[in-house]
Amino acid sequence: MSGIMTRNGHPDLRDGSRFSQRIRRRYAEHLGWLPEGTPTRAAMQSLYDTLRTHGHDVGASLRILRQLVVERLIALDCNQDTPLSAVTLAMTELAELALDAAYHASRTTLDAQHGAPLAPDGQRAELCIVGMGKLGARELNVSSDIDLIYIYDQDGETAGDADGRARITNQEYFGKMVRAIYALVGESTEHGFVFRVDLALRPNGNSGPPVVSLGALEEYFHVQGREWERFAWMKSRVVAPQVAIGAPCAQSLRSVVVPFVFRRYLDYNVFDALRVLHRQIRDHATKRSAGKPERNNDVKLSRGGIREIEFTVQLLQVVRGGQFPELRTRPTQSALQRLTRAGLMPQATADALDRAYVFLRRVEHRIQYLDDQQTHVLPTSDSELEWIAHTLGFADSCHFLSELDQHRELVAQEFDALLGGSQKECKGCNGSASNAAPGGSDFDEMLAPLSGQFRDRVSSWREHPRVLALREESRVRLGRLIQRTSQWVSAGRVTEDAAVRLADWIEPLLRRESYLALLLERPTVHERLLHMLGAARWPARYLLKHPGVIDELAGNALFEERFDPADFEQELEHRRAALQSSGEDDDEALLNLLRRAHHAEVFRTLARDVEGRLTVEQVADDLSALAEAVLRVTTRWCWDRLKNRHQAECRFGIIAYGKLGGKELGYGSDLDIVFVYDDPDERAGEVYAALVRKLINWLTVKTGEGDLYEIDTALRPNGNSGLLVTSFEAYSNYQQQRGSNTAWTWEHQAMTRARCVLGDAALHARFDAVRQTVITAERDSQGLRAEIDAMRAKVRAAHPVRGAQFDIKHSPGGMVDIEFVVQFLVLSQSRNHPELLANAGNIALLQRAQACGLLPSPVGDQAAQAYRNLRQIQHRARLNEEATQVEPDGIATERTAGLALWAAVFDAAPSLQPA
Repeated sequence: MSGIMTRNGHPDLRDGSRFSQRIRRRYAEHLGWLPEGTPTRAAMQSLYDTLRTHGHDVGASLRILRQLVVERLIALDCNQDTPLSAVTLAMTELAELALDAAYHASRTTLDAQHGAPLAPDGQRAELCIVGMGKLGARELNVSSDIDLIYIYDQDGETAGDADGRARITNQEYFGKMVRAIYALVGESTEHGFVFRVDLALRPNGNSGPPVVSLGALEEYFHVQGREWERFAWMKSRVVAPQVAIGAPCAQSLRSVVVPFVFRRYLDYNVFDALRVLHRQIRDHATKRSAGKPERNNDVKLSRGGIREIEFTVQLLQVVRGGQFPELRTRPTQSALQRLTRAGLMPQATADALDRAYVFLRRVEHRIQYLDDQQTHVLPTSDSELEWIAHTLGFADSCHFLSELDQHRELVAQEFDALLGGSQKECKGCNGSASNAAPGGSDFDEMLAPLSGQFRDRVSSWREHPRVLALREESRVRLGRLIQRTSQWVSAGRVTEDAAVRLADWIEPLLRRESYLALLLERPTVHERLLHMLGAARWPARYLLKHPGVIDELAGNALFEERFDPADFEQELEHRRAALQSSGEDDDEALLNLLRRAHHAEVFRTLARDVEGRLTVEQVADDLSALAEAVLRVTTRWCWDRLKNRHQAECRFGIIAYGKLGGKELGYGSDLDIVFVYDDPDERAGEVYAALVRKLINWLTVKTGEGDLYEIDTALRPNGNSGLLVTSFEAYSNYQQQRGSNTAWTWEHQAMTRARCVLGDAALHARFDAVRQTVITAERDSQGLRAEIDAMRAKVRAAHPVRGAQFDIKHSPGGMVDIEFVVQFLVLSQSRNHPELLANAGNIALLQRAQACGLLPSPVGDQAAQAYRNLRQIQHRARLNEEATQVEPDGIATERTAGLALWAAVFDAAPSLQPA
């Protein structure tokens, strides 16, 4: 190594780069023309202009500029440990500058020859030079080629020369421009090249035209676009000319690229596509290294190399980016942190991959510093390895190689964990049997190991149109999925009922092939899904309506967590901000965002429920808390988007009744709610009426993602004939019997279970005061008893029970009887017994009534336990889609307790004094 010293007394490590030595010899007189420090776009532009004024043409100026910039970066990187990001940004800006300069030079020449290319409206047609890969991501290597695609916005023809002759089509004009730009940037001259240029990623590859129109590109995506191209286009960016960045052409291009790369649903089909692409790259690397073992040490393409980090990140981005716009970032390091924030990768893993990425990229640069060759293979020369080690701060190459191996092993493990899923198939799922495809010649072979009802169910697919219409790869996936399921049934891991229900569930979804891919790629999800389907029938119906939620089964913490309203709302606001940042926050996008988040939370609760991790009461608590959170978020968003809102603050409230009011919400329950406002502004009535109409629409309208809730507002003042929203004062007067328009007894019964679930603290307090006044009002107990008894008879008549069956809810001694008793006790006795005022639920109120002597012991406790048991029976029946009418013998204890409660209060009631 040279003995030349740097200013700080250390050896000048750039001397180990033969390329740096050549530049310093050839361009010694120019070295001082580039300002000190890391080259910036402005500094490079200034040096380019200086070179032009000294007589160099465009091509020569760009080439000399490139040599001086790279030499500076070698010096900074090797001697001063300049960050990787500074090196790659400088190279990226150099490429952008070069392409911009080449574009303008070519445009001047071509316009003189053929005139400007014109769109049908007479405006100039524009060219977008799209940078792919590392150029698009601003991660360009010092010796990297630049992957380009040329897109023009409008077909047409040029205006012609000064005499109106020499007109050509826009396609021909821009084709000539592409060749001219290549001559200025890509061709080798006495000054070398600026960048090697690769156009292989364009539509139809090297057999396609060098430049395509935006319309042709969109059609290509729809008709021929392949899965691997989605990964390539994910990093795409308009890099030149500068005037095109942010122009309508670039914006239109973005609107074409985004839906091609990022699908609206979770897209697990890309796993196989990326796996195949990675296998092809490894096979190619293996062929290249045949007979040359040193080529196995490729820091980019070998196992654990840079490409595997990029693939790991890009795979998660493409799978989730359709629903998570914040993941749509190009740089690898930025994407790693965003994946962590989205909960898709542990922070420790992201940090480790980030360190590995930086290390491998810095090694890659040093390999290229040696001779400015586009290579990623470690040198075999001991002296060159020592030089690389020293420039990275290692004492010797042994320590360097040891750390290199550690990083590569970590990368390989993470990559294999992500993409190796379907490679670790169950016994018998590989080999020839794995290719058995329903509807194909191997159908009988696939059926052979199946038995019982599962075999009968799958047999029906032999001539099923949906199965026959599947692409070959999807039919193979389906066959492998069926085989794995069959083996688990045989091993006793899942039940036959679960397998049959899986077939029932998947059949209508066969055209949405991503779900086949998901289940095949994620055996854990497949097995958990089977457990859910085997536990009850209703989950299959829910999954059929919202199949995308099965991805929730992938999380290991699913069964250990409970619903957290604050986290739910924070995540939704984060997701909304991401949509805003990408300009996608229209009403439809927000409606679908709300629905996906709601369905996912319902499914998480359902999964914990069927696994026995939650009690019935906990399920109801979580579903009620979810509904309240959805109401809060939806109200905020609707208010923000309300055109006629008169102020920033929304002085609005929602009163919940029924199951939501009592925190007893079930799956699919509607919401009994009343809307009020507490706003003196004269426009308030009109404004809040518009808000309520919008809010109800957002909650109930069906989109492609389904709906949220059915809304019942019949308990508002004057019922269905009343206003949708009233002032809180009018609501209060109605409930407290002020004026001629007042509430009925049954409305006061409903008030016992009412809660204010949305509104500021003052509104909550005012509602609680009104509720307490209503509930504790002086009443004639005998008259109240008669009214509630009559109401119970009316309800029972509307729900007749046939035969000798016992209806969990409506038979004498059932849930409704118990609920009506509690309402009577609260309305008649809370004036003297304030412990009954709280909206504590039927079970707690029964226990309190017994404790304060309103119920004889053990009538209250037995009725409370009976109500809990009846709720559990009702809940299980609904989950399994069974009738809630059962044999009386199996429910005798609960029925007896309910009848005893009714008798104690409505028949004898000796201990109940008039309130």
